[in-house]
Amino acid sequence: MMKIVETVLEGALWNSRFIIFLAVVGSMLASITIFMMASVDVWMLIQHAMHYADASLTEEARKILHDSTVSHIVEVVDGYLLAVVLLIFSLGLYELFISDIDQAHGSKASSKILVISNLDDLKSRLAKVILMIMIVTLFEEALNMHVSQPIDLVYMGAAIALIALSLYLSHAADVGHSSDDEEVTDIHPEEEAEHH
Repeated sequence: MMKIVETVLEGALWNSRFIIFLAVVGSMLASITIFMMASVDVWMLIQHAMHYADASLTEEARKILHDSTVSHIVEVVDGYLLAVVLLIFSLGLYELFISDIDQAHGSKASSKILVISNLDDLKSRLAKVILMIMIVTLFEEALNMHVSQPIDLVYMGAAIALIALSLYLSHAADVGHSSDDEEVTDIHPEEEAEHH
């Protein structure tokens, strides 16, 4: 009797992982929504930028149009990056909790970023894209920044230096991780037996 209860309970606990499908669908729908919104913004931006060549525009109006267009382009890039985060999150959750995506593993054209083998893979991929979102957001703020005193330039320089450092550390972590993987695959069966 206890064995039956244990089997039923363990089956229920194991199958409860399928509730993650709600997060998968929700993240996918949110990603599609943001992709659509960013694409509409691109279309509106193109229509708005058509007036840039208008001969009746003054130099001041043309500069305002130029600055606003560049700022909107950065916003669009930010939107696409956020949509990518949600897409990776959705696919990663599906692979981790529900099932492998056979098409992603079997296709040579599929991006390696969509193949998630563990939770650390998902976190590292998300962290990289979130870092890019933060960089783009800082770039957007820098475009709208008005330098009124020398300390503002110091702050901007410090922010750029911190971004460069974060990108360097992110790249160094990737190189270290890939070299560790190569060392593991280079171990011969005899050496592996000695380790055990």
